[in-house]
Amino acid sequence: MRIREFVARDWDQVWPIVEQVVRERETFTYDPALTAETGYDLWVEAAPGRTVVAVDDDGRVLGTAKMSTNRPGPGSHVATASFMVAADARGHGVGTALCRDALAWARRKGYAGMQFNAVVESNRAAVDLYQRAGFAVVGTVPGAFRHPTLGRVGLHIMYQEF
Repeated sequence: MRIREFVARDWDQVWPIVEQVVRERETFTYDPALTAETGYDLWVEAAPGRTVVAVDDDGRVLGTAKMSTNRPGPGSHVATASFMVAADARGHGVGTALCRDALAWARRKGYAGMQFNAVVESNRAAVDLYQRAGFAVVGTVPGAFRHPTLGRVGLHIMYQEF
């Protein structure tokens, strides 16, 4: 597996991943009625942000990440990132590789840290991955996410200082 910059022709493989993750309504706060067109604008970051794909040896997209400045102005020294992995590629290190890539990008760009604004607390795989990568839960908004089977669960704010 390798991680490379997203190019427009990747969208045909990235959109099904985004669509599935969003429609599952278990890990992202995006509107489940998201379309491919609005999804592209939401997922693909304009420079100086960055969008990448993790691909296997055959060029199949296994996952994707986007990263950018978390907030403008006085908050512009903190980065943020989001990750999505194809259902059949989960549990094989794709998310970990994407997270490491995002952290390396943020450090190269001179950010002071990285913040995740809305990690669904019931998404144990992501929470555990981020904690292994050095992130800490710095706060939780109780009941801020409507999970389809668990009801209202919290959204963690996670942070790692560089």
